[in-house]
Amino acid sequence: MLITKMLRQVVGQMLGSPACGCWTAAPPLRFLGTSPRQIPADTNFHSASFSGTDQPRVLITGGLGQLGVGLANLLRKRFGKDNVILSDIRKPPDHIFHSGPFIYSDILDYKNLREIVVNNRITWLFNYSALLSAVGEANVSLARAVNITGLHNVLDVAAEHSLRLFVPSTIGAFGPTSPRNPTPDLCVQRPRTIYGVSKVHAELMGEYYHYRYGLDFRCLRYPGIISADSQPGGGTTDYAVQIFHDALKNGKFECNLKPSTRLPMMYIDDCLRATLEVMEAPAESLSIRTYNVNAMSFTPEDLAQEVLKHIPEFQITYNVDSVRQAIADSWPMNFDDSNARKDWGWKHEFDLPELVTTMLNFHGSDTRVAHAN
Repeated sequence: MLITKMLRQVVGQMLGSPACGCWTAAPPLRFLGTSPRQIPADTNFHSASFSGTDQPRVLITGGLGQLGVGLANLLRKRFGKDNVILSDIRKPPDHIFHSGPFIYSDILDYKNLREIVVNNRITWLFNYSALLSAVGEANVSLARAVNITGLHNVLDVAAEHSLRLFVPSTIGAFGPTSPRNPTPDLCVQRPRTIYGVSKVHAELMGEYYHYRYGLDFRCLRYPGIISADSQPGGGTTDYAVQIFHDALKNGKFECNLKPSTRLPMMYIDDCLRATLEVMEAPAESLSIRTYNVNAMSFTPEDLAQEVLKHIPEFQITYNVDSVRQAIADSWPMNFDDSNARKDWGWKHEFDLPELVTTMLNFHGSDTRVAHAN
């Protein structure tokens, strides 16, 4: 019912509101995206610059997902707790609510988003609001609304208020006709999921706003992200998170991808550090606006073999999900991130052995506490 109501509101805004994002009668003026703001065609925006002593004022939208909370913690250590606002449309758990500023923010509500930016003097915006691959395929209409319509609102607010904007992209932005091993920054992109299509759209729109309006847009294509302290969120690569939960709890794991399915992966600490590093990089060092970043590339079989070194009784079986497998087969097997390493010094710290040790230590301590209790 909630999704139906949300979709009705979105459709109503698009069809029944003057803020529909269509062309206006006055030739010199046009709408950007779906926002109610009209901008002269010759407008040029320039992003704010920061001195060495200035601290950015940060807003993270969609912040209760896999990456938002971790990013907020990292940025608060760097810039101070009160300078980083976490936001979402869901109610946060108590420990997140009390860890720093949290507010309600819906990127489909342009007015609400704009008020937050103005009232809190936001200078950096991280937009993590999105429906992931498998979830998006199950609800294309909602994915289109959040991932595309919401993005337009974010771009317009960021351009109007000279924000430095980060929008994450993904391995899902590539398709079956893309080179897969390795996949360079610039190549054919023809994804076959609404998630992938929306991310290509975000990359191109962000680059367009950068060259057309001077928006300081920055984007990283994440590989599969593996996090110790979050639950799988409906993504195709989530087997690489669930395997650790099941290995320690049951000693066995049923994988929904083929054992030979190779995908690029990254531990969350590397991912968050890469995000901060690209945001802090001098603008003149960036040769492109969307970069691949990578750390390792492995298959479910590779991962299981590494887990076996720690849990000799571990067993893995395979029950392939055709939807997830088709998605994975259209994605890169390995990322070429040489531009990120050259332009702003990207360097990963976690390889597969370090990843497995870290994940098992984290979940193993949780399991031992649960058994003791």
